[in-house]
Amino acid sequence: MEEGKANVRAVDRALDILLCFTTGTDYAMTEIAEKVGLHKSTVHRMLATLEDKGFIERDPATDRYHLGIRVWELSAYLSTTDDPAVILQPEMERLRDKLGETVSLYVRDGLERIRIQAVQSNQPVRRVAPVGARLPLYAGASSKVLLAYADAYVREQIMNDPTWLASIDPDPYKQQLEEILNQGYATSFEERESGVAAISAPIINRNGRLAAALSLSGPASRLTLALMREYAPIIMESAKRMGTMMK
Repeated sequence: MEEGKANVRAVDRALDILLCFTTGTDYAMTEIAEKVGLHKSTVHRMLATLEDKGFIERDPATDRYHLGIRVWELSAYLSTTDDPAVILQPEMERLRDKLGETVSLYVRDGLERIRIQAVQSNQPVRRVAPVGARLPLYAGASSKVLLAYADAYVREQIMNDPTWLASIDPDPYKQQLEEILNQGYATSFEERESGVAAISAPIINRNGRLAAALSLSGPASRLTLALMREYAPIIMESAKRMGTMMK
């Protein structure tokens, strides 16, 4: 193998190891090897390098690995100027206070959606939405918004991907997406998670592009379809205000 390609492959493997920590806080070396599909000896060398550079730390008492201080040093320099999770949080809090349910912000990443911000409901029985969660695009109100308002070629590419859920008939689903475009919002009722309902509207930035999906979610016993339809104009107006804040 050419030296350049070998170096790129090593970087790729090291990044795969770091990305393991998007779904957990600490792992044993064997667990990391299983997650990235590499031999333990290779992972051991990669971890040693990452540890030497401060990106990974090993707990000698448990022999488990976690993210190192260098990651946090890098994050301190991450610009928040255009970060919707930061810019839109005050408006999300106002919406939560007005409607009383959990408010979330989602963006699309390939065949998944990622919750990049959440403002939890203050009610005793509530929908808890952890930030950073990755969810499939084929179910849920915000998933349908992210697909409906995506470019047509992107939508086709996603729905024709081999990993797309085979049980979903594409024709009725595409019709549903067209209806969402017409009404300006989407609803879901226990589509992905039992006992949970949600309503979502698109956040369109000042350039007319989809920036994110704004979602209100809560217990299906409380957030009924009739109530979601009543809330729809409020959520769409809030999403419209958010869009004016985005470049």
